[in-house]
Amino acid sequence: MALSEDERKALTEDERTTLTRLQAQLQAASRGWVDATGRRHPGFLTLDAYYDGMQRLVQLGLAVPAELREFVTIVNWPRLVVNAVEERIDLEGFRLPGNAAADAELWRIWQASDLDEESQLAHLDSFVFGRAYVCVGTGDDPATPLVTVESPLEMVAERDPRRRRISAAARFYTDSSSGDEIARSTLYLPNKTQWLVWDGRWITDPEQEPDEHELGVVPVEQLTNRSRTARRGGQSHMLDAISLTDAAARALTNAGVATEVMALPQRHAAGVSQADFTDPKTGDALTAWESYMGRIWATANEKATFGQFTAADLSNFTGIVSHYAQHIAGEYGLPLRYMGQGTTNPPSADGIRAEDARLIKACERAHRPLGGSWERTMRTVRRLVDKVWDPELMQLETLWRDPATPTRAQAADAAVKLHADKVIPLRQTREDLGYSAVQIERMEGMDAAEASDPLELLADEFRRDRGVPQPELPVGG
Repeated sequence: MALSEDERKALTEDERTTLTRLQAQLQAASRGWVDATGRRHPGFLTLDAYYDGMQRLVQLGLAVPAELREFVTIVNWPRLVVNAVEERIDLEGFRLPGNAAADAELWRIWQASDLDEESQLAHLDSFVFGRAYVCVGTGDDPATPLVTVESPLEMVAERDPRRRRISAAARFYTDSSSGDEIARSTLYLPNKTQWLVWDGRWITDPEQEPDEHELGVVPVEQLTNRSRTARRGGQSHMLDAISLTDAAARALTNAGVATEVMALPQRHAAGVSQADFTDPKTGDALTAWESYMGRIWATANEKATFGQFTAADLSNFTGIVSHYAQHIAGEYGLPLRYMGQGTTNPPSADGIRAEDARLIKACERAHRPLGGSWERTMRTVRRLVDKVWDPELMQLETLWRDPATPTRAQAADAAVKLHADKVIPLRQTREDLGYSAVQIERMEGMDAAEASDPLELLADEFRRDRGVPQPELPVGG
């Protein structure tokens, strides 16, 4: 019996229930929630505002009245603590077991999906919100699957508690490409990806056929920050900085108000009349500015007295903000110079290395969960291309750039000594020095050319530098 048009568009009962449940979870995560202990967890919208420095500062109103709220000053330490780690997270390739070089095919697909740039956005969101998502789908070319990164503001996933893998995921977004805003959704299931559109209810998109990939797994991976056994969804890297940021912002706001009110020493006068503060030509009362700054206080009344109060000392605001900055630095293992707390003498190279020790270790810790998610993603990519799961890929390794910041001389000296002592091969030496896989392959090609005929190579280089024409080879030579 043929299905009607309405029946073809409808979701199954399980699909509709799953989609409704996922949408409710996304809304709760965006707003925030209160756990069983009564603690309030900030939602994604709040975290997004803190990273952008657009949060609303809560004040008691004792020090800053409502009419002076425009003096509110926000210090963006949440962005600083996130960027300090994210800026050192750089993925450089994937290596298969038994291979010295990065896998060229996986890197080709990586770059075809613009993941050089997009992966950084995913890493940033995982630190800001505690999670981000990577989706794999069929591309226009069967040999090149499409890999995209998605924001947790639009996407949510459920996890199988036994296998600890994503069992269902959905993305909810608004499409305005046609001129009208249309609510759309993508439902990711273990064997099928469906595109949906809102028409009073969720129905299948008539313009896109479902992707019957038959993978057996959901083609979605979650990049997670600070996950725990009881909290697999992750946690924002900014959480420890939020309360201290608010405290510093209140101190800076109070400092701004105090500067406005007490920027100049207060003066006082006794024995003067109202007429002393009027314009002698027009008889109009002087403004507060003219009375205070624009006129020399003088009167014919010999009994009048004038005086000036001691200017307010605003250094206490500097001290309290520095105190909060030290707490932030201690919480995150950041050097105080990152917080604007400079010293008279700049630190030495060894001093910089010692100060960065905890930050470097935090970055190396972040490599493990992020690398695991990217490795599972690339296994799914290869499954779409090869049509079978390759067991060799279970040992796939993610290659990361060294998050440390040694001087160029230090890095070169250490790498050369290790190679000279035959501790590491030449390729590893070049990787340690920060060269990319493409640069290393080019160097190895040059090494091979030099080894084959070094004198002829030097002669060719000499002729090119001098503009001498290259000798023509005889026919058949």
